[in-house]
This record gives sequence, C-alpha cells and structure tokens, in this order.
Amino acid sequence: MQLISSTLLLQHAKENGYCIGAFNVYTFDMLQAVVDAAIEMDSPIIIQTSVGSAKQLGLDHIVRYTQTASSISNIPISLHLDHCSDIDLISATIQAGYTSVMIDASHLPFEENVKQTQRVVELAKASNIHVEAELGKIGGVEDDIILDDSEATLANPQECQTFVTLTGINSLAPAIGTAHGIYRNGPKIDFSRIESIAELVSVPLVLHGGSGIPSDQVRKAISLGMCKMNIATELRIAFTNGIKNVFQQNPAESDPRIYMVEAIESLKKMVIDKILLCGSKGKALYFR
Repeated sequence: MQLISSTLLLQHAKENGYCIGAFNVYTFDMLQAVVDAAIEMDSPIIIQTSVGSAKQLGLDHIVRYTQTASSISNIPISLHLDHCSDIDLISATIQAGYTSVMIDASHLPFEENVKQTQRVVELAKASNIHVEAELGKIGGVEDDIILDDSEATLANPQECQTFVTLTGINSLAPAIGTAHGIYRNGPKIDFSRIESIAELVSVPLVLHGGSGIPSDQVRKAISLGMCKMNIATELRIAFTNGIKNVFQQNPAESDPRIYMVEAIESLKKMVIDKILLCGSKGKALYFR
C-alpha cells in the first residue's frame, strides 16, 4: 500500500467508534517495531515524527522508509508531522511526502491561531494533506516546547466550533486536561468538555498526551469522540528499557543486533497493548 491521508483513517474511526494509535518514533528501529506490531494486529497506524526527529533523521529518509514499510506490510499507514509551528518546515514535509501535518499555533491569540492554521490548510489542500490543529494549551514537554501545568488552558467548546469552521481543518486537538510526558499526579481529564466539543464540531478529535492515561479513561475518551491518540513518552521508555535489560544482564555486550532486538520487542509489546486499547485491531482490511 501507499501512504494514505490521516483523514481516511480518522473518519472511519469516528464513524465506527474506535481510535487510531499515533506513534511517535525517534529512530528507524522504533519505526520497525511499530510497523511489526501493526502487522501482527492487522491495524491501521499513524507514524509520527516530532520536529526534532524530522530534522535529525531527514525528511526524505523518513518518507522512503515509511513508504517501503507500508508497501511491504500491506498495512494502511499515515505519516504525520507532530506539533510544528514552522510553516516552512510544514511545506517541506508535504513536498517530501508526508500525508498529514499538525500546525500548532495554540500559543498565539485565537485570531492569530486561526490565521496561521488557515495558511497551512490552504498549503495542504492542493496535495490532499490532512491538517490537524490545537486549541487551548496542553501542558508538559514536547521536544523543546515546555508548558507548565499552571499555564495550560482548556479548550472552549464554542471556540472549537468557530475555529473548525473558520479554518477548515481535518482534525482538532483540544486541550481537555491531558499533558505531554509522564503524569506526576495522573491526568485530570474533563470528559464533559470532550462530549461538548464532539457535539459541536464535525471533525475527528485528537487526544494528545496519551502516555500514562489509565485504560478506563482512554476508553471513555474514545467513547465520547476521541479518534486519534498520540503516544510518545511511553514508547521511548519501553524502547530504552529493552536496551537497559540487555546491559544489566551482560554489561560487556557490544552487538547492536542483540540489544536492539530486545529494544524492538519491548516497544512492539507496548504498541500492541495500545492498539488493543484503541480498538483498531483488525481494522486494516477496511482500507485495502
């Protein structure tokens, strides 16, 4: 299969009451693990790169690797640029072959957020690229973006409706009490806010800060309209712990073919758990 737009994946998830896992990868070994898990689960997936990972790994390398993985695996995959405020970089990712982008202008006043998002929607329209945007401010750490919990602000449902109408985005990531990174005291998700936003907007909703949310809360969020869940920190931890385990057993180990296998397997198990939680197992057949 060729890489496909997140729009197709998320619309189907929205119409059928499940969620698509969006997995941030930082190395090509991590990408392999995510794809291997999707193959085993026969699940559609979204591969995400942060701005930092996109720059480090190289846009062309990421696109070609992901295209090959999708073609060989016959799994529907969308390739998404996460949390980007640089419109020039967004343009470059579209030209390179990404099928989905996120413009994050949530740190700006509402009117400026609208303007920046409109620019990206217009830019992406010609190539049928999915555009995600954020409203409200989600706390935590994402690459070099650090927002203290005290600075986080929840999305206003009426503003969400206006924002979607004015911008023409394909999906919305509203701030509803989650945070990037691992939670210190657990998430404080405003479920009634999710429900209100879902009733007012027609586009799929995105759950950011998916690492560490208790399973019952994830399921409830999905039932209320969350169609995409972003997972990053838990993946890094699982991957790193796989390597640590090898060196704890054999500190002198120096063969990457050994310690990377452990890392890949550890991450694969984590992704399988998230796919099952999202309810996307077996859904790949709808996109073939």
